[in-house]
Amino acid sequence: MATIRTYRGWRAYLLAILSVLACFALRAALETIGQFYYLPMVPAVVITAMLARRAPTALAITLSVIGNVLLVPRESVTDTAVNAGLFIAVGWLVAEICWAQRRMHRRSMELTRTLAGRNAVLDTVLATVPVVILDREGRIRRLTPAAASLFGVDSASTAGRAFGDLVHGFDLRRLDGKASNGPLEAPTGHWIGRRPDGRPLILSLQMGVMPEASEEDYAAVCVTDLTEAELATERARDLDIQLHHVWRLNSLGEMAATLAHELNQPLSAATTYMQASQRDIERVGLIGQSAGRTLELAKGQILRAGTIIRRMRDMLTTGTRSMGSETVSSMIEDLGPAFALIGRDRGVEIRTDIASSDDVVRAERIQFQQALINLVRNAAEAVADQAKPVVVIRGRPLGQEGYRVTVEDNGPGIPGGAIENIFRPMTTTKSSGMGLGLSVTRTIVESHNGTLTVGRSEALGGAAFTVDLPRGDEA
Repeated sequence: MATIRTYRGWRAYLLAILSVLACFALRAALETIGQFYYLPMVPAVVITAMLARRAPTALAITLSVIGNVLLVPRESVTDTAVNAGLFIAVGWLVAEICWAQRRMHRRSMELTRTLAGRNAVLDTVLATVPVVILDREGRIRRLTPAAASLFGVDSASTAGRAFGDLVHGFDLRRLDGKASNGPLEAPTGHWIGRRPDGRPLILSLQMGVMPEASEEDYAAVCVTDLTEAELATERARDLDIQLHHVWRLNSLGEMAATLAHELNQPLSAATTYMQASQRDIERVGLIGQSAGRTLELAKGQILRAGTIIRRMRDMLTTGTRSMGSETVSSMIEDLGPAFALIGRDRGVEIRTDIASSDDVVRAERIQFQQALINLVRNAAEAVADQAKPVVVIRGRPLGQEGYRVTVEDNGPGIPGGAIENIFRPMTTTKSSGMGLGLSVTRTIVESHNGTLTVGRSEALGGAAFTVDLPRGDEA
């Protein structure tokens, strides 16, 4: 629809003058066939009103009256005034009609542009959102390109097929029967879709009836693909199970190593006491032979226990792990869901700032992730009493020396007297802690030929645990 041009300023007044002159010329040409007074001047008013504003229109009416008064002889002044007044009234009424027509035209243009914009938005939405149009029987009428791509079918070939062929268990007639007393809604939960290649789809359906539903186009179903989200959730769940399993193994291993170290000395002392007791019994003679044999058997069992503990300790201290080239950013990115769970459970904001360039190290992926999870969990527990608890995980390359990961928090930090003993087994500041968390973490880091140190965060003011990992060749 074309836009009517509006003249402004001196151009509008020039338009009024030219229109009046043209109408006077028209009236002069018509004088050859009859007497015309104000009727030929009406087009000047219409043209000026359609293309200009009120002041130029008033000028056109005024010039028309003046021209007629000067050029057309009248019988009396009254006749002249009456005709001039009638022309002014009729001319202004015609001008008002023209202005109303202009407003209607302008409103129509605005509505046209608005409708075109909404249609463009709707076309964009339908091009990107999977939507299926169904008839009253639940048969497919149309699919948007996104829906056809999601189900791996051709829109034309699926027309007329039941939507239940693509989504297992979907029955529009049954749903429509349940919704006889209310709006039509798809049951909540997940639906299982089918693709021609056999790949299953996990879907969520949002459904509604057309405002003016007919037998052909009855309902619209918006389909959301949850397959990737469910797979990601499943992977996060599996990773959490693996991390929990590895954590338990590491904790048991650290506990076993600690017990092996702590029990070795009392077992050695017990063996020494038994040997002394055997010598004292031997001096008694035959009466003490039975007790001596019993002590010998007991000493043998104690020595056997010491041998078992020594072997277990050697296995723990010299055991091997499956190392490989890993990127620190990838290992930490996989822990995003685990960090989210810790942050939600503790009410802590956990942020990551990891440089993904030059971050290749040689590591055992699960072991390193478990060590980092333990540091983050400890930091989250340390800032629980803060007004705005924050934990930040930073990662920066150290050139040829390796890569550094730092876990910082805005908690109270580590007291100066506790830093020296914080990594010792069975040392804890928690009422329910076992004192093995940081000890296991340091064992994991040292098994990677790395170092774990603790200090104070310059940025946040709390504790800062720093893990330095060497490059692959160094490890």
